[in-house]
Parts: sequence; C-alpha cells; structure tokens
Amino acid sequence: MNVAFLDTVHPILKNKLEENGFHCKDCLTLTRDDILEGTLENINGIILRSRLQIDATILNTLPNLQWIARSGSGLENIDLIEAKKRNIQVYNSPEGNRDALGEHVLGMILMILHKLRSCDRSVHERVWAREKHRGTELSSKTVGILGYGEMGSSLALKLSGLGCKVIAYDKYKSDFSSDLVEEVSEAEFFQRSEIVSLHIPWTNETKNLVNSNWLSKFKHQFVFINSSRGAVVNTSDLLNALDSGQVSSIGLDVLEFEGRSLEGLDQIKDAESRATLTRLLTYPNVYLSPHVAGWTIESYIKLSAFLAQKILKDFSVKRT
Repeated sequence: MNVAFLDTVHPILKNKLEENGFHCKDCLTLTRDDILEGTLENINGIILRSRLQIDATILNTLPNLQWIARSGSGLENIDLIEAKKRNIQVYNSPEGNRDALGEHVLGMILMILHKLRSCDRSVHERVWAREKHRGTELSSKTVGILGYGEMGSSLALKLSGLGCKVIAYDKYKSDFSSDLVEEVSEAEFFQRSEIVSLHIPWTNETKNLVNSNWLSKFKHQFVFINSSRGAVVNTSDLLNALDSGQVSSIGLDVLEFEGRSLEGLDQIKDAESRATLTRLLTYPNVYLSPHVAGWTIESYIKLSAFLAQKILKDFSVKRT
C-alpha cells in the first residue's frame, strides 16, 4: 500500500505504517496543481492536516485512493460526501488532542474569572491593586457546552472537580447525561448557561451560527469561549453583544479571519474583516490564542498514534 504524507505529522505514524509493510512517501511540498497533474495516481492512502483541500476535483485524480487520514479533529477540508461515494475511508484523531483542548479551555475560563492577565500585568507595573482584581469562583457558575463529542466531553471531565454545574446541548446526540454533565434541550441551554464553550464542527450548518439572533437568546450575561472553528462566529455581532453587556468576556482560540488552512491572519484582504479584527484587538476583556488549544507536545504524538491505530486496524498488510 502506497501512502503520501502531504503534511508534517509526528514520525510515529510513518514508523508504524512502514513497520507493517506500507510504502510511505514524503510529499510535503506537493501543490494542488501537482496533484491535478496525476502525481499521486498510484497512491492508496494520504496523510494530511489542513494545507490542502481534498475535493471532488482532487479525488478524480486519485483513482486508487482507499483512505484519507486527517491528523486532528476537523474534517472541513475534505469533501466527505464525495469520499463516501468513492468508498474512501476517512479517519481523524480527535482523541489525540482532546485533553490538550480541555485543559486550554479550562485555563481560559479561569484566567477570565480570576483576571489573571490583568493581575500579572499590574504587578509587573508595580501596582498592588487587590480590590480591582477580586475574582469570581467557577464553582458558582453553570457552564454550558455546545457540542458533546470528544472535545466537549473532555472539557466536562476537566471541570468535574471544580464544583460548577455543567450542562450540554448537542443537536445530533442524546442520552449522554452522566456524573459529569447534564444533557439539556436547546431552550434550557440558553436559559441556564453562564459560561458558554463551543465544541462544534465547521459545516454549512454551523457557519455564522453565533450571530446577533443566537446571542440574544441567552437569559444571563455570559462568558463566551470558542475553541472549535472561527467561522462559526460572526465576530462583529459577538463584539456588539460585548458592548451591550449581553456577553461579559470573550475567549477565542480560533478566529473568523483565519484562512481555511489555518495559516493565520496575513491573508485578510477585505476592509470590513480588517476593521473587525482591529476592533477585536482593542478590548481588554477579549482573550486570544493562535489556534493552539489542541497543540501540545503530548498531543503531537497522540494525534499520529491514534491515526496509526485506526489505519492499521482496517488496512494492515500483515493482517491475517
């Protein structure tokens, strides 16, 4: 079985595959045009992250492709419908960075509630402002998790010892209430949430889900956290909610202005987006990180290890 590595991943994946008889080829600089010219026509499997879009046009040039493995959780750069039509198995590895993401989101929440960024800055400036930095206990809050897959359930686990109430709503999942979380309806989610954390995929359905209408449905002022994908949030509407007091603070690991391949903010071309980003960066109660919630030393290894396990289960050439 011939495998093309289109992105850099931890070497454990390549090692595991080669140990089991796979022929692996580094194609890290291969462009879309190269693929369209038929460079990978003999390839049976591809490994990627987010550098390339795998759509119907690309798939037409891969007649021998049997599987696609995406290091990470998001699959928005793969046309899943077209892959299914061609009986191409698609793998991802959300198990690999679920712990990293859960910890990161918990850290963001605690930083916001206990004003840790401002605390640190003020002391560095030799200002001893204790009353100004009186915090709020997480144990007094109800955390609402939107989307209860690998990432949402990881956050619930991380919150389990902190005394807060944890509720979750998932449009496509039910009967998941446990000692960690209470499953609620969408209406209850809006009614009870005081801290909101998004853990949903980027799809046509979720794009711009968080807009003025959605934000207006919450009964309480709330802290908003997004570590899923930036495109699910209308940033301008979110900032308007911050201005009105509907939202008290914002924590974003992902931004609406990221490119589809997560390359950062250098590709912003339209004036409206640039203006909204500039506005976002002016707020002291907006907390940002550069899409690194699932990006740890440990997750780098685990993302590849879980992919190897899944691929070898289905396609190991040494299987008897």
